[in-house]
Amino acid sequence: MKFGVLVFPGSNCDRDVLYVTRDLLKQPTRMVWHEETDISDLDVVIIPGGFSYGDYLRCGAIARFSPVMQATVEHANKGKLVLGICNGFQVLTEAGLLPGALVRNRDLHFICDRVPLRVERTDTTWTQLYQKGEVITLPIAHGEGNYYADADTLARLEDNGQVLFRYEGENPNGSLNNIAGICNDKGNVLGMMPHPERASDKMLGGTDGFKLFEGLLKVVVGV
Repeated sequence: MKFGVLVFPGSNCDRDVLYVTRDLLKQPTRMVWHEETDISDLDVVIIPGGFSYGDYLRCGAIARFSPVMQATVEHANKGKLVLGICNGFQVLTEAGLLPGALVRNRDLHFICDRVPLRVERTDTTWTQLYQKGEVITLPIAHGEGNYYADADTLARLEDNGQVLFRYEGENPNGSLNNIAGICNDKGNVLGMMPHPERASDKMLGGTDGFKLFEGLLKVVVGV
């Protein structure tokens, strides 16, 4: 199983993801520069957190036009796996791979904290090692993590079971329906604001996020 971690000017969580997939999961991983166009060798594309292209215009708005994102759209349309974390989630919405948008936090402050999340489904590639309703703790670090969508889009997300993670208890950023992470209707594309890669090593204080990566490996590799 081969992972690819996209790298844009301004990415700052790419090495964190690399550490998880290459060193903890022991899977081949390559860093994919934003100008690349051939990612046919990859099984999973991960769009990491950071400030792609300096977040000019708005978060993810420029990254969506990069050559590698055009290739990522094709990758996703083939049913292959794509994970967008924090800024990566923003890029996925801008690229049209996920519905809705991420806007400024409710209190207009950058938030860096650890928050509880509730796992809504466990019958997906991403969540199959969790328990339904399980509350996990993951770090967040964002200024534009407030998920917004129109009423019809929200209704479709809820009806289709596309909300995989919700903020439990206090909503840190004002996201509608306490949404912290959603998938597309096929389930092969996941976007989430919290950082599972920052909760994958015991030395960092918790491993709740590692189950996401472990489950992915189990589904695809069968280990």
